[in-house]
Amino acid sequence: MTTDDLSGMGPLVARLSRGGQRLRQADRTHSWVLDTAVVVLVFLMFCLPDLLHGGVDDGDSPRRFKLAFTHLPVAGMLAFQAGLVLPLLWRRRKPLVAFAAITAVFVLQWSLGAALRADVALFIALYSLALHGWLRQLPWACAAMAGAMTLVAVRVSSVVSVWDALFFLLSTATAALALGLMVRIRRAQLAGLRDRATRLEIERDQRSRLATATERTRVAREMHDIVGHNLSVIITLADAGTYAMDIAPERGKETLHLIGDTGRQALGELRRVLGVLREAGGGPPGGPELSPQPGIADIEALCTKVRTAGLEVVYRTSGDMDSLDSGVQLTAYRIVQEALTNTLKHTDTDTDSGTRVHLAILVEDSRLNIQVQDTGPATPAGPPNEEGHGLVGMRERAALYGGTISAGPTGGGGWSVEAVLDLTPQGGGR
Repeated sequence: MTTDDLSGMGPLVARLSRGGQRLRQADRTHSWVLDTAVVVLVFLMFCLPDLLHGGVDDGDSPRRFKLAFTHLPVAGMLAFQAGLVLPLLWRRRKPLVAFAAITAVFVLQWSLGAALRADVALFIALYSLALHGWLRQLPWACAAMAGAMTLVAVRVSSVVSVWDALFFLLSTATAALALGLMVRIRRAQLAGLRDRATRLEIERDQRSRLATATERTRVAREMHDIVGHNLSVIITLADAGTYAMDIAPERGKETLHLIGDTGRQALGELRRVLGVLREAGGGPPGGPELSPQPGIADIEALCTKVRTAGLEVVYRTSGDMDSLDSGVQLTAYRIVQEALTNTLKHTDTDTDSGTRVHLAILVEDSRLNIQVQDTGPATPAGPPNEEGHGLVGMRERAALYGGTISAGPTGGGGWSVEAVLDLTPQGGGR
């Protein structure tokens, strides 16, 4: 619970909480200050009155109470007070040593029959041992405490009943022990909560970074699919248009129109993707203008565009395509788009005018097969043993549906891409 949470409970609680936080921070940097303050406070409250009045057996005490205790000189009183109070300086660093030293002085003092108000230091030492010491040390400390309390009860038996004295003394010792254990448990709980909050914050940051990286990968894949394909078509059309200008000017003009249409389509898709990104980053409340994602029904238009660029595409389908969900259809469209783009990249439409692409999309039981095979040059998408971004993107898309991608040169020349997607519904008992 933070100070902001406590502020709703009242200004007094908030101020106390802030004061406690400042004290804990100061104690962590200067721990000796608090230990010294405890010793000074005990001296002022319990040692100084004995020095001023000559001990607990003087002053206005009843006569039988005075006769029950031994009167100590000032030097002896100071020596016992120092032995009882000064070990409290290391009550947190070495609680067992402090408790043992105070207990020894306490037993010696009461063996002489002297009573001092500074004996309260023994209960403070027991509290500190329960709070800061090893728990396995507490049984021995409790046994020593019980023995010391029994000695006191016997010494005051002429004034108070032994059982009454034992009840009072052991109750006080039990209270000191219970208070130390309670504070220890509470601190352990708070430390656990702080540790859990820290871990949750780290996990939240990790999830945020992972989500950001995943989104960047997805956007990069979309941008690659959109820009790569359309630029390949535009470049191919531009080359073909340049060649056609001298032979068939009308065909060159038609090619320029196709370049414009392809560029406008690419620009529209880029605006859609960038609009979604702006909306996710806090864009205008109206939101971007969205259009449906392409599916298998749009592959025919894609093939027409590729045919215009100079490739012969033979396209066939088999099975119920309308039953496929939009995610599978988008994945199939992008895989086909990337495969056709690679064919355009590595085919010179001027010299390889006879290049043919066989495209088949087949729905078979719980699988979707995509086959793209061309008769052009068997040129890979990148250097040997290195996959290009396009093939990596296809593998990532196929992996979303438990699918696989295989790509490579064919035996008779050309390049082949085959994808298999799993259409089994998620959670369907696989």
